[in-house]
Amino acid sequence: MESTINLLPKQTLAWEAWESDEITELGYGGAAGGGKSRLGCYLAIVIAEQYPGSRGAIGRKELKTLRLTTMTTLFEIFNELGYKSNDYKYDAQQSVLTFANGSQIYFLDTAYSPQDPEYTRFGSLEITWAWIDESNETPEKAKSILKTRVGRKNNLNGVSVKPFWLETFNPNKGHVYRDYYKPWKEGTMPSYRSFIRALPGDNPYLPVAYITNLERSDKVTRERLLKGNFDFDDDPQKIMNYEAITDLTRNTLTNNNEVKSLVADIARFGGDKIVLGTFKGLELYGLYVYTFQGIDETIKRMKEIIVDEAIGYQNVLADEDGVGGGVVDGMRGIKGFSGGRSPLPVWDFVVSRLVPANYRNFRCQCYFKLSEMVNNRQVAICITKFDTNIEGYTLEKALSDMAEELDAIKQTDRSEDGKLTIIPKSEIKEMLGRSPDFADIMMMRMTFEFKETPITFKRTMRESADSVDTNPAI
Repeated sequence: MESTINLLPKQTLAWEAWESDEITELGYGGAAGGGKSRLGCYLAIVIAEQYPGSRGAIGRKELKTLRLTTMTTLFEIFNELGYKSNDYKYDAQQSVLTFANGSQIYFLDTAYSPQDPEYTRFGSLEITWAWIDESNETPEKAKSILKTRVGRKNNLNGVSVKPFWLETFNPNKGHVYRDYYKPWKEGTMPSYRSFIRALPGDNPYLPVAYITNLERSDKVTRERLLKGNFDFDDDPQKIMNYEAITDLTRNTLTNNNEVKSLVADIARFGGDKIVLGTFKGLELYGLYVYTFQGIDETIKRMKEIIVDEAIGYQNVLADEDGVGGGVVDGMRGIKGFSGGRSPLPVWDFVVSRLVPANYRNFRCQCYFKLSEMVNNRQVAICITKFDTNIEGYTLEKALSDMAEELDAIKQTDRSEDGKLTIIPKSEIKEMLGRSPDFADIMMMRMTFEFKETPITFKRTMRESADSVDTNPAI
């Protein structure tokens, strides 16, 4: 059977990337209506037909969504190309499509599951190629593990087939931003990877009404889905405006408290980064980033900074949870930060007294306080001192990582008691592929913006709790 495929100009560029010897990873899209799904389906069909016995995988965050969208497009294209019912067989129970020549396509969900945090469900796959549709929704770890399975089924009947990895996506500041858009924009793309930016204007077959609806949408939607702007995000759960985050390095503070402080996010030896930040009021002016460093060495470095910057021990704060407790114990007199503690009370101007704060814990309270101050341009970053033991790690990279981490902080809607809650740190690590160490030092700095709970308030709350009948009559 011979069929003709009509490609858009940008899809043609993607096809040329697939046919080249050098490109093995391709990112395509960056806006709505650029022909992302059709490109992926065309490539999946052609590879399957051209190389009998090949195996490919098409993934999306949710298998149900994959079936309703991507697979629907695939079956539409089958009809357009003249496929008959006996040209392929789809096993809905196993989510596998088998061609008459023995080639197969597996349909996978890429969502994070607490029961399978290491994505062992991908472990036995031996595939020739893979395509993740709407890759911006897929966790980075799922993508990384699935990518290791590509190329394990590439010697087909004596023919060596190039392993191929395809991601199609809309603008997002997660891994698709780091892997494709940013290197493309800066001209630092690896030779084996390519990004083709396809916008609605590149598709002459889009209905005029579709473009009109995008033009009439809100600013974020227009910037992302019409203009392909990766610096805008439409996630309503994010608590910090991206424009306010980018303004951090441009803000000039007036009436800034000049008291210096040191905030430390501590990691295990060889674990996440150890990040120390020095502040003058609400201006971050010193950044110290280390790894593969023991507690004793971290304490020594902190003491050196305290002396050099003339910082009082009462203005030094270190993460007390986990290994950070060793630093707090080893530096008697500094403050310890425990994010799981109860939030501090807030002043209610209506009743003119302190009332319990409506946050899940102190970490959440500090992050919401940080978001308020960042969005109001009350925090600034002006780094005059930078030190690291990580080879090749620059201040520019550190600031980029910080902006990315702050942008990843979200409010969760899963709180059952109505308390304001930030998504767990484990979820942020899953999203970023690393711990949000820079965001955490900015968050912990907010501790100094709160006053400790007065003893009288603690006594009142305790007496109030004791007076509640824990076994009321029904």
